[in-house]
Amino acid sequence: MDIHAFQSFRDRLVENCSKVIVGKDAAIEQLVICLLAGGHVLLEDVPGTGKTMLLRALSASLGGRFRRVQFTPDLLPSDLTGIHFYNQKESEFTFRPGPLFADFILADELNRATPRTQSALLEVMEELQITVDGQTWPMEQPYMVMATQNPVESYGTFPLPEAQLDRFFLRLRLGYPTREQEISVLRRPDAKHILENLKPVVTRDELLRLRAQYPEVRVGDDVAGYLMDIVEKTRSDELVALGVSTRGALALYRAAQLRAAISGRDYAIPEDVKTEALVVLPHRLVLNGHSHLDAEGYLKRVLEDLPVPLDRP
Repeated sequence: MDIHAFQSFRDRLVENCSKVIVGKDAAIEQLVICLLAGGHVLLEDVPGTGKTMLLRALSASLGGRFRRVQFTPDLLPSDLTGIHFYNQKESEFTFRPGPLFADFILADELNRATPRTQSALLEVMEELQITVDGQTWPMEQPYMVMATQNPVESYGTFPLPEAQLDRFFLRLRLGYPTREQEISVLRRPDAKHILENLKPVVTRDELLRLRAQYPEVRVGDDVAGYLMDIVEKTRSDELVALGVSTRGALALYRAAQLRAAISGRDYAIPEDVKTEALVVLPHRLVLNGHSHLDAEGYLKRVLEDLPVPLDRP
């Protein structure tokens, strides 16, 4: 495998997206990992931090089709998947595809839609296909769903079920920029203008080639065992009502491989697992009512307590 190709792929995407989103290189790197893994991302943050612009920049950097859907309580599943309508000119029913027929989907405020509408995403997120009235359309790669939900606003929302949260490869929080970064944002041209002039810097073929190569990254027995120590701790701890699933363990394994690859290594180390665990696992955990921590705080404590393989005698 060509490790330098992974680093070049990361550098070009980070540099291009950074023209639109300032000071969020770490978040962009995580999106690169999610993209290479073929996963989907959940963004939890306050409005106005650049969530939409970030995905638009990523889509423009690959030359992909971008669609944004504002989720509301009256949104129907057919508004996402599409419908068959009667075409009077042709005297037959014709399919009109919905916004899910794209490459990059921004599901804005996903938890404002009803569970029935939320479930319309499950098939395409898991199986990369859309079925309407018994007819199935496969989606082309790359395909990414980027959903947002506002953590400071809970009125009129429908919490995402655990099964749907588990289908998101990772969860990110952008946060506010630093004072200096925000001043640079105020002084530069409008982000929409920058976005309009953003050119593709990677190709679909390059992405698919790297996806085929990253499983070659070696994960030693000690590192794999450390990963499972984390996963099993969440399943046996009395503070946790629902621990990490096998899907979650697989996601962490792949994320650690890709973290190693974009860092210039063909082997994973425990630090790769620790770094990715904080974005891959928290949204998959459900703590019981006795815990005073949130899922991310709980996981940080687990990572602090568990011995790292290199520290073992």
